[in-house]
Amino acid sequence: MKKAKNILNINNIAKAVFALAIILVLVAVVLVFTRHISNDMASNDEYRSVVVVASGDTLSKLLTEQGFSNAQVLDIAKVLKSEADITSLRADSDKIEFVRSDEMAPISKIVIVPSPWRQIEITCDADGQWRCQNIDIKPDTRVVYRQGEILDGDSFYLAGGRAGIPEGILAEVYDLLAFEMDFERDVRAGQKFSVLYEENFANGEKVDNGRILAIQFEALRGNVKMYRFKKEDGKTGYYDENGNGAIKSLKRTPINNARVTSSFSNSRKHPVLGYTRAHKGVDFRASTGTPIPAAGAGRVVARGYNNGHGNYIKLRHNASYETLYAHMSRFAKGVVVGTTVKQGQTIGYVGSTGLSTGPHLHYEIIKDGKHVNPMTVKLPAISNLDKKDKERFLEYRKILDEGIEHLSNHPEWFIQL
Repeated sequence: MKKAKNILNINNIAKAVFALAIILVLVAVVLVFTRHISNDMASNDEYRSVVVVASGDTLSKLLTEQGFSNAQVLDIAKVLKSEADITSLRADSDKIEFVRSDEMAPISKIVIVPSPWRQIEITCDADGQWRCQNIDIKPDTRVVYRQGEILDGDSFYLAGGRAGIPEGILAEVYDLLAFEMDFERDVRAGQKFSVLYEENFANGEKVDNGRILAIQFEALRGNVKMYRFKKEDGKTGYYDENGNGAIKSLKRTPINNARVTSSFSNSRKHPVLGYTRAHKGVDFRASTGTPIPAAGAGRVVARGYNNGHGNYIKLRHNASYETLYAHMSRFAKGVVVGTTVKQGQTIGYVGSTGLSTGPHLHYEIIKDGKHVNPMTVKLPAISNLDKKDKERFLEYRKILDEGIEHLSNHPEWFIQL
């Protein structure tokens, strides 16, 4: 992978990003070592020895091997617990570095890397007291661009994996797009999609993925675009190219990857009753016990059992919108009438109670007291940008779009922040 050169003036990109406070990441560095003790001379003539924690190692054992007394071990352990919240070590993960002025001198500093993006330094002052300093390590963050195309017989995940998009990023993209599109019906061969996201590196090695900065998907209802943006009040959200909220108040498909088995209809032959009547929701096939998340934040206004819906829950989201979830095998613990739930919170589990021929979720959206089609109803955005934030957003969007244009022509490049 090559670093992008002379693309939008990289320094200006970084300044703009930081000025808008979009990308502020302080995370840790993963250092992988095999079990060994290695000695080398540092540039300042300090003598360092590095130990990687192995199975069966304890802090007391490792410190004693380095010549610390029991009293010193207790002092160091106390400082680690009180100032760094470290009470144990992880085998094959944590690393301890001991620093001396020379090979025969007493240890003057202990360096511990307890997690991917954190380092702890313990030093001894002139009075023999051990002091602890927590250090956050800034990652080498790179913005990369990946684009894919749905082929005949593809799922979104299959196409995304073929495009080299990590599984975790794909899951986030799916969740974001699920507010706008139905992956069961809106995905067709020939559709193209792309994602701009962060990758965090340490010592030239990728450690993890960062945040998604932009998404584009050629959906049946039109080209869906989402840009991540941090408002002046510090709140972050996703917005379309015009600065309107891209995240809707309700999701069209509450359960990811669930297949639609019966659509919204004013005249459907009921599979159990045998006669035609309205089907006021959408059915999603899922196995018994699959968690059912709330499609939006709201309050439980009904929970119970009836012959048609079986175990069901009804949520009120605002003065206009309600959602209903039916045929549950059971309810989530603590979710009762009056409970306030967050978007995505599990409220129950898929089942086949009531008039049902097999395990599935029956999902309804009620707008102003009238049932509407969850797949086609225009859903309100959670929040749009005010005039000042929209001006800042449009300038930032131009930077991202120009970066996307260049990276799309050079997929091996990246923009370093």
